[in-house]
Formats: sequence, C-alpha cells, structure tokens
Amino acid sequence: MLDARYGREASRRWRPLLFVVPLVVAFLAWVAWAAWVHSTPQVDSELTGFEVVDDHTVTAKVHVRLDEGVDAHCLVRALAEDHTPVGDLSWVPTDGTNEVSIRTEREATAVELVGCTTPDQKQAR
Repeated sequence: MLDARYGREASRRWRPLLFVVPLVVAFLAWVAWAAWVHSTPQVDSELTGFEVVDDHTVTAKVHVRLDEGVDAHCLVRALAEDHTPVGDLSWVPTDGTNEVSIRTEREATAVELVGCTTPDQKQAR
C-alpha cells in the first residue's frame, strides 16, 4: 500500500545486492586463498634434538619437510648459558632428518632453530 502511494518500486531493493554479493564472494575467495598459502609452506622444519660435543662444538638434529624441487636454506644458532649466541650455521637441507655440527666460540648450552626459507618463502619456518 505504501509502495503504491509513494511510487517506490520493489525491484529497487535488489540493486544494492548486485554490488554487495560479488564483493562478499571476492572477499571470501581471498580469505580461502590466504589460508591455503599460509598453511602449506614450501619448507617446514623442526629441531628434534641437540648434543654438546665439547667446548667448541654442538650437533643438532633438524627434521626438514621440503616440497619437491625446492631450494632452501636453514639456520640454527647455538646459545651460551647467558643466552648470547656463540655460533650459528646456515646450510642447504635435504628432505628428512639433517644432522649438523655447529662450531662455537665457547661452550653452548642450547640450540635454537631459526628456521628454513626459500626464495619464495621469506618467513623462516
């Protein structure tokens, strides 16, 4: 009754939806893409153990998962009792468990895995 009195058409209510629906679909597609990219890295690593060999050497075991054909670099850091870095090592990993030896300037008490990166994945994982 109000539509007839004031001349408003019912089809006008659908016009904003023609603009909003594609924006919502595009936003949801972007969220899905971002979630997929960040949940499937090209390289992923985990420190599984370390052993202090002597005052100037520490060995670390790092498990690395690499996508096929990916060139990666990993970084581990040896820390002293006062948490200062006393040595680090960057290496090219292989898929699976990697055992590396870190040369230190004094005795290390811990090893920190900084992570692994690729040319396309700048954030260390």
